[in-house]
Amino acid sequence: MTPMKTILAHRIILAAAGIAVAACQQFPGMEQKPTPAAPQITEDVLRERATEQLSAGVKQYEVGEYDNAVKSLTASLEHGMLSKMQQARARKYLAFSHCVSGRESLCRDEFRKAFEIYPDFSLTAAEDGHPIWGPIYRNVRTQLISEREASVAKPFIPLGKAEQTLSDGMVKYDGGDYAAAHTLLESALKEGLKKPEDQVRAMKHVAFTQCLLGKYPQCRADFVKIYDVDPNFDLTPAEAGHPSWTKTFAAAKAQARKALEEKEAREAKERSKGPPPTASVPKKP
Repeated sequence: MTPMKTILAHRIILAAAGIAVAACQQFPGMEQKPTPAAPQITEDVLRERATEQLSAGVKQYEVGEYDNAVKSLTASLEHGMLSKMQQARARKYLAFSHCVSGRESLCRDEFRKAFEIYPDFSLTAAEDGHPIWGPIYRNVRTQLISEREASVAKPFIPLGKAEQTLSDGMVKYDGGDYAAAHTLLESALKEGLKKPEDQVRAMKHVAFTQCLLGKYPQCRADFVKIYDVDPNFDLTPAEAGHPSWTKTFAAAKAQARKALEEKEAREAKERSKGPPPTASVPKKP
C-alpha cells in the first residue's frame, strides 16, 4: 500500500469513529448504560430510620410540638428495630407528650410499657419531680412493684411441652434466628397448643419468619391458615406496617375474608332450603 493510500485509510477510520461518537451524543439512548439496581430496604436502613425518628420526636417534644412528637415517636417504634433502652426512651417521651396534652390514661399506659420493655427504666430526679407526670409515673411504678411481689408468691407452674416450645421459638424469633424460630414454632403447633391465643401467636410468627426468610408464598398460606382458628384475626398497626410482609398479609387477609364470606353464603343457602321432607309410611291394612 502506498503512503498516500495509508493516509487515506487512517482518515476514513477516524471519520467513522467521529460519526459514531456524534451519533451517541445526539441519541443518548444508543448508549448501553447499566440499569441501576432498585434500592433495597434492609434492617440497617429500618434501624437508621427508627433512630432518626426517635431523635426527631424528642426534639419536637422539647420545642412543644407534642402531637408531632407523638407521631414521630410512634413511627420509630413501629419498625421494631430499636433496642430495649431506645424503646423505653421513646415510651418515656410519649408519656410526657400525652401527660402535658391532658391524656392521662395514655400517659399511664406508656410509662407501664416502658417498665415492661426495660425493667431498669427510671426517670431522673428532675423528671420524677415534675408536677404533671411525676405522680402518674410513681403510681405506675408502685403498682408494678406490687404486681411483681404478688407473682413471686404464686407457686411455680411449669409450662407444657407445646407451650415451652412456643416460648423457646419466640426467644429465637426475638433474637433474629428466624430459621430456628420457624422450626420451634411449627413443632409447638404440632405438639398441640391448648389455648387459641397461643395457636394464633405461633401461627402468626410462623408467617412472619417465612416472609423474613423471603418465602412469600408460604408466608401468605400461613397467614390464611390463622383465619381457621380466629376468623376475626388482624395484625396490630405496628405489625401490619412492616415492609417484609405488608403486601403479603393484605393479600392473605383478602383471600381469607373472601373464603369466609363464600362459606357463610353456602351455609345460609343450605339453611334456607329447610329440612328434607319426611317419607310417609303406608299404613298396614
